[in-house]
Amino acid sequence: RMFSPVPRPERPRPAPPPPPAPEPVAETSTPASSGAPKRPAIGTSAPVSTDSPSRPGQRDRKGDERRGGKLTVNRALNDGDGARARSLAALKRAREKENRRMGGPREVQPKQVRDVVVPEAITVQELANRMAEKGADLVKTLFKMGMPVTMTQTIDQDTAELLVTEFGHNIVRVADSDVDLTNDTNEDHDENAIPRPPVVTIMGHVDHGKTSLLDALRGTDVVRGEAGGITQHIGAYQVTLKDKSKITFLDTPGHEAFTEMRQRGANVTDIVVLVVAADDAIKPQTVEAINHTRAAGVPMIVAINKVDKHDANPQKVREALLQYEVVVEELSGDVQDVEVSALKKTGLDELIEKIQLQAELLELKANPDRAAEGTVIEAKLDKGRGPVATVLVNRGTLKVGDIFVVGAESGKVRAMTNDKGQQIKEAGPSMPVEVLGLSGVPRAGDPLSVVENEARAREVAEYRQGVMTSKR
Repeated sequence: RMFSPVPRPERPRPAPPPPPAPEPVAETSTPASSGAPKRPAIGTSAPVSTDSPSRPGQRDRKGDERRGGKLTVNRALNDGDGARARSLAALKRAREKENRRMGGPREVQPKQVRDVVVPEAITVQELANRMAEKGADLVKTLFKMGMPVTMTQTIDQDTAELLVTEFGHNIVRVADSDVDLTNDTNEDHDENAIPRPPVVTIMGHVDHGKTSLLDALRGTDVVRGEAGGITQHIGAYQVTLKDKSKITFLDTPGHEAFTEMRQRGANVTDIVVLVVAADDAIKPQTVEAINHTRAAGVPMIVAINKVDKHDANPQKVREALLQYEVVVEELSGDVQDVEVSALKKTGLDELIEKIQLQAELLELKANPDRAAEGTVIEAKLDKGRGPVATVLVNRGTLKVGDIFVVGAESGKVRAMTNDKGQQIKEAGPSMPVEVLGLSGVPRAGDPLSVVENEARAREVAEYRQGVMTSKR
């Protein structure tokens, strides 16, 4: 059975309720209504107040509060005012400022008049430093004088004098040569002087046996180390005798190429031993040695060597010396002579006795308790050790660590070695030592002087360097 679909009838929807009218505010509220909070009606929004209450975690970050987040002991003790405690330095500055304010204006200090040392040439800046004035003031004064100069410019002594007097100081003029050390050549005659060993130079012609004689005296062998048996350098040795007394020997070359070295040897010595071979005549270097000895004004002892040879004739040598005005004692003269044999070691004790006798007559004394002075015997550039100088101490005591000037070089004694190759800490008068620690290689014969500090040593060395350069 077929049914046709019938649409369902729609139900009428109820009309929406009308919005409730706002209740009039009662003048007198009941106690129950006053106690309970009013809720907004459904469908209405709560009124938004413009004065929103501050959140409990938020702070007013103003002033000093902004700086400190931590609670420190100071803030806790300062009753929570939040002010930051002042540091000790700030308190000190405030106190000083207060004191200055209380003290009033400072008194004008009287100008200090200085003695200004002015060399032959000086820069404006250096002059300002010595006068304790502002460099700009000096430049301004020079501008007024019609001299446009800068701070680094060099002015002469006369201009410097005008400036010094302009600023009310006293000038002390010095020459460049005043920078150099003055060598006191006088002997030490004070109560501190004690006897010192004599310095004996062995001179003579080449191959007359000087080094062999020194060998015999030292008891060692030097000749083997020399090139071809000819002495290449001045060897300096100190010999201790049986009676504990000492003698310093210098061995000079006899070859004609070493005239200057022989002259230098004569200049630092007290006694010269002139070695002449008994089997040979007087040779050119023998004559030269006699002349050097005379020029130095030192006494001479003639040692006639090689007397052990069959053709030796010592008397002939004595007579040959007469023509050079060397008169030995056997010929009624005043020059001592000894016959020796370096090979057979004969006559050596007699030679040492005569050296000691001559030294006693000279009364050699030196003060060891003063700044050392010496003479360079030889100098060289050593491959491993740098510049090395053999120095003969004339007086005073040279110690390790001393600052010195030698010729146009300066330095500090790093190490000292004696003639036996031993390291030593100090060297007294008449002692030959090898010195390390020089800035360069000095010339042989240069004087060595100990100075107070490195600045002074450099100043003297630079001046001497300048003098040598200008001479060239």
